[in-house]
Amino acid sequence: MAADKSNWVVGKVLAQQARERGDQPFMQYEDGEPYTYAQAHQITNRVGNAFTQEGVAFGENVAVMLHNNMEHLWAWFGLNRIGAVHVGINTAYKGRFLTHVLTNAGSRFGVMEREFLPWLADVEDTVPEMQTVFVPGEPLQAEDIPAFKRIQVRHFDELLAGSPDEIDVEVTYRDIGVIMYTSGTTGPSKGVLMPHGHLYLFGLGMKVHTGLTPEDRYYICMPLFHAQGSLMQTYGTLVAGASAVLVKQFRASTWIDDIRKYGATVTNSLGVMNDFILRQPPKDTDRDNQLRMMSALPVTEDTLKQLRERFDIPKFNELFGMTEVNIPVWRPLDAPDEAGCSGKVWDDFFDLIIADPDTDEELPRNEVGEILVRPKEPFCFMQGYNGMPDRTVDTWRNFWFHTGDAGRMDERGFVWYIDRIKDTIRRRGENISSYEVEAVLLEYPGVEEVAAVAVKAEEGGEDEVLACLVLKAGETPPKPESVLDFCVPRMPYFCVPRYIEFIDEIPKTPTQKIQKNKLRERGLSDAAWDREAAGYKVRR
Repeated sequence: MAADKSNWVVGKVLAQQARERGDQPFMQYEDGEPYTYAQAHQITNRVGNAFTQEGVAFGENVAVMLHNNMEHLWAWFGLNRIGAVHVGINTAYKGRFLTHVLTNAGSRFGVMEREFLPWLADVEDTVPEMQTVFVPGEPLQAEDIPAFKRIQVRHFDELLAGSPDEIDVEVTYRDIGVIMYTSGTTGPSKGVLMPHGHLYLFGLGMKVHTGLTPEDRYYICMPLFHAQGSLMQTYGTLVAGASAVLVKQFRASTWIDDIRKYGATVTNSLGVMNDFILRQPPKDTDRDNQLRMMSALPVTEDTLKQLRERFDIPKFNELFGMTEVNIPVWRPLDAPDEAGCSGKVWDDFFDLIIADPDTDEELPRNEVGEILVRPKEPFCFMQGYNGMPDRTVDTWRNFWFHTGDAGRMDERGFVWYIDRIKDTIRRRGENISSYEVEAVLLEYPGVEEVAAVAVKAEEGGEDEVLACLVLKAGETPPKPESVLDFCVPRMPYFCVPRYIEFIDEIPKTPTQKIQKNKLRERGLSDAAWDREAAGYKVRR
């Protein structure tokens, strides 16, 4: 029987929690006073009504480029309450990366940190639809605002001053609530169209599979422009009626101290975060915390053992999911911790198979293939890529969504994530589009061809970016530092290659398709220049 999704809408969930537990704390930003559910609901009405007064329409895309802070939540909730769409933008985006997102979304309005205004001014001529940007924080001073030709800059307080009246706009689980951008390989980042039913299912999954209750307190240090921070943790908190502490960013040096100080019972980590945590000097107080569960992925047996013993964490959770497909695989609460095992298919809502990546035919148990997923409930999955119907169709071949991830399913029905199949580079929790890195490097004077690939700096280590450059005939290889000086102002810090190598030619097929797999398999050569070894620093 189909699930009743009539109330699977951000504004309706918040309104219900405000009615049922209005005086209970919902969200606290770092050391600030917590906001109750009732306060959050009222502020959401204010911001939603203010956006309506500004002329934001039902279904309109509004760009939000903010750090983790309360204004980020108020913008998201307020927009969703009036049926508008929250377009989350990575706070490292600049140059062509920022231009692409803003033009793909077609946003007239934005909410942005003042420190990012110069980046917006740099691309103003390439984003003609953008009209108005609201900025949180201290009162605006003239020196804070670049000399925009057209874009108007106003303070976020104007949105907070909207009417607290209830909003009479019917938003359904079928309506798009969020667009998140995920990296591609053969083209620019793709905007994932996420209906409210899809958003809710992220939060419901956390409640069901981690046992979240109103007594839990979430520690959220992942960015709200990603599904981990916003949908799994923040929306999970909201669906469960729990409370949470939001911090600006992950800080390995204060991670366990914060968890102790705020009395957190659950938290999430991703990839290299675990390594950074374990590299901190041990303290006598490390085991003095209230954590009952940590969603840590992916982890090795050694990492799991160290986290458990050092911080006295009784239970760990692994899972498998993507922005596009939700979280179709969860570790059952009663299952033992097994590093690398994502869990079992949440078959109330999803079908999943391991298939031959060339034929899409299901493989026998324990054979490695591509993870293919499809939903059982309408509007609990992405509705396509914004403005990219060809990419949507390609991803949905043979009525299955192709994740681009390799995995296997064991004889018990447990899914094991192996690695990426596609050329997307995953570095320190960020997916990097090799296409977009290459597009920037192709603008460097004298460069003829570029291939950006993932390589391992050391055995078992994280992916790093290697940029292989072919120069035009007669060009003298430039200093690698000058290439990176060119990259830094034009791409997010996490996309800047660690390794630069000048090569004579990039391997290709007889039909002239680049064979990046050969570069990945070859790995690092002695000719590759390493910016870390050279002491070249890339700042956020």
